[in-house]
Amino acid sequence: MSTDKKTPETERTPQEQTMRRPVQIAGVTIQPRDASEDADLPPVTATATPVPVEGQRCGLVAIVGKPNVGKSTLLNALVGQKISITSRKAQTTRHRITGIRTQGAAQYVFVDTPGFQTIHGTALNKSLNKTVVGAVSDVDLVLFVVEAGSFTTADAKVLALLKPGIPVLLVANKLDNVHRRGDIAPWLQSMQERHAFTEFVPMSAKQPKDIVRLLDICEKYLPEQPWWHAEDELTDRSEKFLASEMVREKLFRLTGDELPYTSTVVIDKFEEEAGRTAKRMLRIAATIVVEREGHKAMVIGDKGEKLKRIGTETRVELEKLLDAKVFIELWVKVRSGWADDEARVRSFGYE
Repeated sequence: MSTDKKTPETERTPQEQTMRRPVQIAGVTIQPRDASEDADLPPVTATATPVPVEGQRCGLVAIVGKPNVGKSTLLNALVGQKISITSRKAQTTRHRITGIRTQGAAQYVFVDTPGFQTIHGTALNKSLNKTVVGAVSDVDLVLFVVEAGSFTTADAKVLALLKPGIPVLLVANKLDNVHRRGDIAPWLQSMQERHAFTEFVPMSAKQPKDIVRLLDICEKYLPEQPWWHAEDELTDRSEKFLASEMVREKLFRLTGDELPYTSTVVIDKFEEEAGRTAKRMLRIAATIVVEREGHKAMVIGDKGEKLKRIGTETRVELEKLLDAKVFIELWVKVRSGWADDEARVRSFGYE
């Protein structure tokens, strides 16, 4: 029998009573955590008041599409907070990212996926495609994202992955780029002939009113059941994972198309300590992995200026996202051919 001293429920703050820890695994777990994951949390007595569930809705909504159609931008807008990185480089998103939005009686659990890759057959891309296929197999609703007025072979290959019996919304994104709105109606008609979409949603992920409308549409597809997450949770990804993603975003944005997308980031140290002037202080050390010596020089830049800028921009954004003082060290290493090595792909955190 445990001899740990129990903390009376009346002595704990509401924030402590609803505290949840992020899941720190390579994949994404959307089910409630098991007892082993609660081991380090403050204990809660059996007399805690249960959360009312009458009228609550909660469900999984997968966001799928080819690379660079705006899936991550859409996820961030739906959640109301940046949790998925974005850049112009294809395949920026490499993991299944879960974003949570609780509004009224509804809790939306959005799953952003990598763009389904049809060109490169590396071990990395096979891993990413496996993530996409897994994400669409057991959800309540699918948001199939395409550019408004466009449908390519890459779009068709993603569409072919969708399972029968799951409602699919056609999200015609980037509507603001369409100059002749009259062309959308016949295009929508042609899309209906390709798949029995449940609804059409022409929109722009950058327009708040369009996001509100999409949330309203999604709500009716969520099953009536208790929420899976606390009301203030935004993602089930760990802070360590978010730190690695933020470094990778700055890496891609600041190197442009010159650096191959196969570059990745590994977190070597993620430690929290008491801050003197801030309530939290994080010390992070990360390694940027590239495939060639020439790529290493590109990332470091003249006299280290590029690497310094990557670190500075990462620090600034992480301090806002994590509400903490952040110290970050970056290193660059060459690992030739890692994207074609299945063992190394897994060692870098890909499924």
